[in-house]
Amino acid sequence: QVQVVESGGGLVQAGGSLRLSCTASGLTVDNYAMGWFRQAPGKEREGVSCLSGSTYYADSVKGRFTISRDNAKNTLYLQMNSLKPEDTAMYYCAVVPGTYYSGHYCSRSIFQYWGQGTQVTVSS
Repeated sequence: QVQVVESGGGLVQAGGSLRLSCTASGLTVDNYAMGWFRQAPGKEREGVSCLSGSTYYADSVKGRFTISRDNAKNTLYLQMNSLKPEDTAMYYCAVVPGTYYSGHYCSRSIFQYWGQGTQVTVSS
């Protein structure tokens, strides 16, 4: 059974930084894509950043967020700098078997296994 667990959310002032972590366990394949998504109240869940054969960043976070992965630990990170109030959302980590190259893979419909989410709140 695949389990995905996020951590690292919290309350931060605008301009501050947070680092999210995500650990996946129970995977039976060596190749899998991992990604971060977020959902604000009343909005659709959107892809923030995904890592596979290619790296994807949403335009709204380019230059501020950095995704990285420690394969030995099956852990994904999202370093978030220069945070803005509009970054406030529940952040979810997700995993899907396979290697993806097209930027369109960072989509809710592609990813298969999801964590419970970690809340990020940025105050102005």
